[in-house]
Amino acid sequence: MILIFGGTTEGRIAAETLDDAGKPFYYSTKSGLQEVAMRHGIQITGAMTQDDIVDFCKEHAIVCMVDAAHPFAENLHKTIAEAARKTSIPVIRLLRPASGRINCATYCKTYDEAIAAMEQQGVKRLLALSGANTISKLKPFWTHHDTYFRILHRKESIDIADRNGLPKNRLLFYNEDNELPSVEDETAMMQSVHADAIITKDSGENGGMPAKTEAAHRLGLRIFVIEPPVLPASFIIVTGKYTLRRAIEGLSKDFFPLRTGITTGACATAATKGALLALLTGEPQEDVSFALPDGEVLTISITDTILGNGYAECIVTKDAGDDPDVTNRCRIHSRISRGTQGICFIGGEGVGTVTLPGLGLEVGGPAINNTPRLMMTNEIRAITDEDFDVTISVEGGEELAQRTFNSKVGVVGGISIIGTSGIVHPLSNEAFIQSMRREIEVAKAIGCQHLAFVSGKKAEEQLRQSKAPLLPKGAAIQDNGNGANDSLTLPFERESNNSSFLIPNSSLKPHSSLRYIHYGNAIGEALKAAYEIGFRKVTLGIMIGKAVKLAEGNLDTHSHKVTMNKDFLKSLAGDDADKINGITLARELWDIMPQSFFDKIRNECYKHCRSVFPEGELDIMLIKDK
Repeated sequence: MILIFGGTTEGRIAAETLDDAGKPFYYSTKSGLQEVAMRHGIQITGAMTQDDIVDFCKEHAIVCMVDAAHPFAENLHKTIAEAARKTSIPVIRLLRPASGRINCATYCKTYDEAIAAMEQQGVKRLLALSGANTISKLKPFWTHHDTYFRILHRKESIDIADRNGLPKNRLLFYNEDNELPSVEDETAMMQSVHADAIITKDSGENGGMPAKTEAAHRLGLRIFVIEPPVLPASFIIVTGKYTLRRAIEGLSKDFFPLRTGITTGACATAATKGALLALLTGEPQEDVSFALPDGEVLTISITDTILGNGYAECIVTKDAGDDPDVTNRCRIHSRISRGTQGICFIGGEGVGTVTLPGLGLEVGGPAINNTPRLMMTNEIRAITDEDFDVTISVEGGEELAQRTFNSKVGVVGGISIIGTSGIVHPLSNEAFIQSMRREIEVAKAIGCQHLAFVSGKKAEEQLRQSKAPLLPKGAAIQDNGNGANDSLTLPFERESNNSSFLIPNSSLKPHSSLRYIHYGNAIGEALKAAYEIGFRKVTLGIMIGKAVKLAEGNLDTHSHKVTMNKDFLKSLAGDDADKINGITLARELWDIMPQSFFDKIRNECYKHCRSVFPEGELDIMLIKDK
């Protein structure tokens, strides 16, 4: 069993991550005020002493603890660390995303240090955004200077103010839902009390730090920041759901049914950063930390470092987890040398060459996709502004490519360096379907009425954006002047016969009644599970590459099982059938086919989806690749 200490946004992230395993775990909070939607989690409430934690862990066979408590819960961090020492149970610390060090702010380790700094700088009117529990800590200051505290509008917080004798007219509150204020809200509050300074904890993005400091900068206020306490050295630090899961997979190997892996793009990024550090320091590298596209920090081991004359090269061995990936255990190299034209990516041995348009990469260039390029560029630029040539190679890549569909999309001579999240999720396995089903069950349990199914992160991001390039029936395609039909007229209309299945973009903005779930390639299993669990309102967001497969009747669109069938597409294209001959990738259809063709694709998709989702509102939205 695993025990989470939560009560924060990070606590919810931890609970959602563990819920995906479909196994029971414990979620501990000091009070019962935070409601967390969990299908398999068991919530316990009440403050726990060191002995309480030790006894609980022994009684419930806890093998791992996750500290997802507030960054400033210093006593709890120490209590957990001491209990872990006594029980020899590892602790994973889930950190909230940092907001970065703020220019012109005064950072202090303690409140006494902050009071001294504010006195020295002549602060007369202070807005404290540090919470009710800091009223007592700042009392030496507010008894002599006008000070306002913004706190949660709940009895516990107000009682703290009363016990310390803070006048009620010095209290300000969050809104009724205790939501984080916007920059505009923060600005208005600071103006309302005529503050000349604010004090806040360094609580990161989840604590609203960016909005607070932006508002203060706009008004020219002084900013005092309390630094978070130092965490126990024994804690294993992670920064998000992916790294949390990977840490748990390492400590409790049977908790998740399948183990995640890392993409070739993430491997190339780690190797590139390692090679750059080796070049600059002259020292071999062992472990490298780098940012995933969502901001999480992942650490990967370097297999080997080669220091040469004017270059450095690092090798990373790819771990695909439990996904049946042909590149599992392959060795990915990155060689860095100083260049003359910015950051130049070069395809070495085993990396394919792009020979056809449609991939979003230069024809004749290396098959290194845009997300890995951006990841590598970000890591290099975080260290230096110098120019570098980056050569990526893959041992045995040309042979591996023969076991893929690369040649069908115009990539020859090797594999592609890919990955949109940096993490490999095992998709080709029954366990993924079971995990997806559990997520649908959770959605039902928390009262969700509307599911939005998408293939993955990229599709979800496009569907969430208010200007996502969607193509429902009734949308007017407009030519942008260069022959590419990439502009749409909104809003859309719904036909009454339930055959056009579209919804406006605005209704897809995140809210309590809608939940996004990734289906990977298992479209049929996703819709079938949704129907069996009781959902009667589903939106299926699908990119054209999967849509052309689904339209032919393939409810599982994995490339290992089915590829684009041009003869089928020609049967739908009518007088435009000849246009199909020249395409390599389905995304090229957007540029050459009329709207009527996409209507037919969508109608065929709808027909086949109805075989597993026979009743209810079924909306199908084609998503145009960016």
